[in-house]
Amino acid sequence: MLTHLDENDRPKMVDVSDKNITQRVATASGIISMSEEAFKHIKDGTAKKGPVIQTAVVAAIMGAKKTSELIPMCHPLNILGVNCDIAELKNAIKLTVSVKIDGKTGVEMEALTGVSVGLLTIYDMIKAVDKTMVISNIMLESKSGGKSGEYMRSK
Repeated sequence: MLTHLDENDRPKMVDVSDKNITQRVATASGIISMSEEAFKHIKDGTAKKGPVIQTAVVAAIMGAKKTSELIPMCHPLNILGVNCDIAELKNAIKLTVSVKIDGKTGVEMEALTGVSVGLLTIYDMIKAVDKTMVISNIMLESKSGGKSGEYMRSK
């Protein structure tokens, strides 16, 4: 039986009341690829809409915090911390988001949502220069805590 369906195949939110509170951390990442011109505007801080990277980091944090409002079956979580890392690649930016809680359910969706919203913000802020940008490789990198234990993506 799927956990988000009841005995009558109707959607339900999973009851986590019997689960133990554990520290849970999830890390996700994604990449946005762009033209050399768009990348230069971001790197040089000359984008007309303002500081792209700083705004994307704030958006990623907000996205993680608002996940339960966007994904129907996600529980609202008391997030203890969100860390974002930006890596410059060749005409691309990799965003990594880690989310930490003490709770009864995992934070994978919060990390993945944070990455998605952060990358979409980059797209929004530089789309006047390059509409051909591609957001890709959004993935869970690792998670810890909870009944299912540790997960680490193989490199």
